[in-house]
Amino acid sequence: MSNTTSETDSIAINEVQLLLAEKRTSLAVMRTGIAVLALPLSVLSVLIATSKYYDILNVLHFLVPLGFLNLVLVMFGGYLIVRAIIQMRRYDRLIHALKLKYSVIAEFIE
Repeated sequence: MSNTTSETDSIAINEVQLLLAEKRTSLAVMRTGIAVLALPLSVLSVLIATSKYYDILNVLHFLVPLGFLNLVLVMFGGYLIVRAIIQMRRYDRLIHALKLKYSVIAEFIE
């Protein structure tokens, strides 16, 4: 009886460790999404700061593709952030379910 209890406790702890590792991965994806989201903002800041040195109509053929690329990067960064938040909430729910199922984990997790 004691052997199966310790084996079950070990499996439960390993399951929580796996879920926490997946949650850390989601946090890394969110960090990447924030970095991707910040890139277009810095590019636009440089363009606005140097706008007195060029005529917009003369460089419009560069600005339109750059604007499109910035839009794609903003959408991709937003996608990564939203996806990471959804995944982290899912892992939190799974950890909570394991906490309710196994009492040995409940004392370690808030």
